[in-house]
Amino acid sequence: MRIVHNFRSFPEKWTARNGRRGSSVYAAGAAGFLKNSDDPGSVFVVNCDPSLVLQLAMPGRKRCPLIAVDIVLRQPEDLAGKLQLPVKRALLRRVDHFIHYFRDCSGLERVYGIGQRRSSYVPFKVNLISRHALEPRADGEYALCFGRSMRDFDTFLGAMERVPYPGAITRPDFPALAVHQGKFTRPLAQLPKNVRLLDDDRTEESEIRILGNAKLVVLPILKKSLVASGISTCLNAMFLGKCVIGSEGPGMSDIFNGEILTFPAENPEALAAVIRRAWEDDALREKTAAAGRLYAIAAGAEPELYQRIIDDVADFASGIQ
Repeated sequence: MRIVHNFRSFPEKWTARNGRRGSSVYAAGAAGFLKNSDDPGSVFVVNCDPSLVLQLAMPGRKRCPLIAVDIVLRQPEDLAGKLQLPVKRALLRRVDHFIHYFRDCSGLERVYGIGQRRSSYVPFKVNLISRHALEPRADGEYALCFGRSMRDFDTFLGAMERVPYPGAITRPDFPALAVHQGKFTRPLAQLPKNVRLLDDDRTEESEIRILGNAKLVVLPILKKSLVASGISTCLNAMFLGKCVIGSEGPGMSDIFNGEILTFPAENPEALAAVIRRAWEDDALREKTAAAGRLYAIAAGAEPELYQRIIDDVADFASGIQ
C-alpha cells in the first residue's frame, strides 16, 4: 500500500501495527494527489487542509480512498458560509474516513454530517518534546490564558475578576484572534487589575518561557468549537509539568481522565471556582500536573504521531479490501 500525503516529514517506508508494510509519497495540492491516483494500492491522506479535502472529494474525479486527518471545520456564521454548507456536507459525504485528535464528534455530525461511523481518534503529539533539556516545574507565578484558536478570553477575564490570584495573558493580536475565531471583547484598558500583559514573539523559546512561568495554564474554548482547539498548547503545558484547566468539549473532557481539570465552557463563575481550588490545593495541582506530564511523554513527538496515523490508515485500508 502507498500513502499519498501532504505531511511535512512522513516516513517513506513504514510498517503498521497490523503487520502491513508500505511506502509513502508527498503530494502538493490537488494536482499532486491526482497524478498518483492510477496506483490501485494508493490511499490519499490529507493533513489539516479542508480546502484540499473538498477539492479531492469533488465528483467526476478519479481518485483513491480519501482520508482526512485533523480537518478543522468551523460552524458557519455569515451568510456565505451558511449558503455553502449544503455543498460542503455533500462533498464531505464522499470522504471515506476521518482521523481526529478528539473523540466527541457530536458537533461535527450535527453541522457537517461527520459522525463516529466514519471517524477514529488518535492522540496528538507534543511539539516541545524534542527539547529534552526542559525540566517540568509545577510551580509558577500566574494563571495563564494562552493561545488563539477559539480562545474565550472573555470567560478567563471574567473568572480572574472573581479571584485574588495573579493572572496573565500575552499581548493580544486582534487580527489573528479574529482569523482563529477567538473572543476578546474587552478594551485592554479594562483588564482586571490582577491580570498582566506578557510579550510574545511567537517563537518556541517565548512559548517555553511564558508557559514555564505559569502556575496554572487555562484553556477556555468557546462552546461552538467542533474540534480539538487548544490541544497543542495543552500538551506542551502538560509536558512542562503544568496543571491545565480546560473547558468541557472536544479535545478536552472527551480524551483526558484526570490529566487536566475541566469546567463548563463559557462559565466564568465555574472557571473561577476551579482556578481557586487548583491554586490553593497544592496536592490536587501537583497530582494533575504529574498525570498530565506522563500523558504528554506517552504521546511523544512527530514520529510517534505519524506511526499512530499509519496504524489507523492501515487498519482502515484492511477493512475496505
